Amino acid sequence: MDGARLSRRLGVKDAVFVGLGAMLGAGVFAALAPAARAAGAGLLLGLALAAVVAYCNATSSARLAARHPESGGTYVYGRERLGPFWGYLAGWAFVVGKTASCAAMALTVGAYAWPGQAHAVAVAAVVAMTAVNYAGVRKSAWVTRAIVATVLAVLAAVVVAAATSGTADAARLHPFGDAAGTSAAGVLQAAGLLFFAFAGYARIATLGEEVRDPARTIPRAVPLALGVTLVVYLAVALAAVSVLGADGLARAGAPLAEVVRAAGVPELAPVVRVGAAVAALGALLALVLGVSRTVLAMARDRHLPPVLAAVHPRFGVPHRAELAVGAVVAVLAATVDLRGAIGFSSFGVLTYYAVANAAALRLGAGEGRPPRAVPVAGLLGCLVLACALPRPSALAGAAVLAVGAAAYAARRAGARR
Repeated sequence: MDGARLSRRLGVKDAVFVGLGAMLGAGVFAALAPAARAAGAGLLLGLALAAVVAYCNATSSARLAARHPESGGTYVYGRERLGPFWGYLAGWAFVVGKTASCAAMALTVGAYAWPGQAHAVAVAAVVAMTAVNYAGVRKSAWVTRAIVATVLAVLAAVVVAAATSGTADAARLHPFGDAAGTSAAGVLQAAGLLFFAFAGYARIATLGEEVRDPARTIPRAVPLALGVTLVVYLAVALAAVSVLGADGLARAGAPLAEVVRAAGVPELAPVVRVGAAVAALGALLALVLGVSRTVLAMARDRHLPPVLAAVHPRFGVPHRAELAVGAVVAVLAATVDLRGAIGFSSFGVLTYYAVANAAALRLGAGEGRPPRAVPVAGLLGCLVLACALPRPSALAGAAVLAVGAAAYAARRAGARR
């Protein structure tokens, strides 16, 4: 399988847009309401905390990706720096958690585009995005650019509508001034839920084998994508809370559509709905891209069926891995309601980044190691936020990790025999 390598076709701009396509997805349209229910106006504090943890994770991941420019992301870093089990555990957490995220994004497309036929639209979205990825990573990058531009335009319209309305009130932004209330536990839970919306920069690292000059490109692309996303999310969160208040935001079914209605511009609501569907498509495109690359890396090491390690001779993509991921996601999108999957996915992704930060601590001084405080803060932040998630999500995530660990142990025992 060593000859099945991917082509390096992506530059800094392409990598930044891939990361933006993953982060500027359905999270910003959907995650604000559950975060407001958890923390009231303290969701702004939660957003800041999630951003700090995301920065630490991004820095650790970028430094590791520059040293290990292979498909697989933290699966590779954990394997090389901590040992085979930790790499496997990171890959398992990523594949399981992000497969659930793919289905959730597909269902978000259906819910916004055609609520009465959400499952059918979700399956169609999965088929379409899998086909785009199959055609090659460069085509995926160009489609992602178009999606990012559309989503940024819609979000800018929401922020402008809120800022220029007479209903915005800065007093609603005070974390302790809203009736919804704020507590430390609520802020931590909100941070864990909002982290779901930041986690897309992993797509850049998992594309390490397809990036030109990875030692230069990845460390530049990751913070750029994260910085743009943070500015956008902060502007949108400030607009939503100032117009609706934390209580109103917590009750909103379609938060940003409610913002433009409350701001006196109801004709923008359909545009926001279209923007949400497009954003979810962008997230789905980038998620399938990232998950399939991790499946490729794990298949190469025979932690998953080796047949999935094939690379298409014409398109230069892991086509079997992409088709397998697309098939699983399509089945889930057709049969399961995954609106509660944000917490489950966050648990898996936080586990994934905990391993990345631990691996970054093993970088030598001459290997671009970040200041030690960065991976330490990232590791502790991931563990705290994972434990602060809603109990059902944390328990389900822990159970899935235990199943993966048991499968690894069984495979090792079989190999020894």
